[in-house]
Amino acid sequence: MGSKNRTERTNAMRLLEAAGIGFETSEYEVDESDLSGTHAAEMLGRDPDTVFKTLVLKGDKTGYFVCCIPVNKELDLKKAAKVSGNKKCEMLHVKNLLGVTGYIRGGCSPIGMKKKFPTYIDSSAENMEEFSVSAGVRGKQIITAPKKLCGFLEAAFADITAGKDR
Repeated sequence: MGSKNRTERTNAMRLLEAAGIGFETSEYEVDESDLSGTHAAEMLGRDPDTVFKTLVLKGDKTGYFVCCIPVNKELDLKKAAKVSGNKKCEMLHVKNLLGVTGYIRGGCSPIGMKKKFPTYIDSSAENMEEFSVSAGVRGKQIITAPKKLCGFLEAAFADITAGKDR
């Protein structure tokens, strides 16, 4: 790693380093008119099934929680509510994202939010060798082993995407 990369370390990267969790980073040019995860996967040259977006939700019983799902999939709100111990849940409005998590849309990482929220990673990642999540800023991704990240976050793998059950 050159010194240039050291100064561009994000909080999420520093937390993984401190925990001894190996990772790589990948960067891409941000297009403000297209902050979609599929666009990010395309720019990174990665399979969209292995690039995960971080979604923040609010449950009617448990409050805020986090779901990480492939960028080319949709979250199933009923499955997310059930797995998180809620009857129903809704996506956190983008205007509240920074205040709740410390991150902005397109740069929300499951690592290093303002508070530790229950986190669920889509079960499709469980047997992957590596996947990527936001490094906490737009245009930068952390590539790491899903099982290691799951352990670090004290998260759970769960079937939370729309479509047929796996």
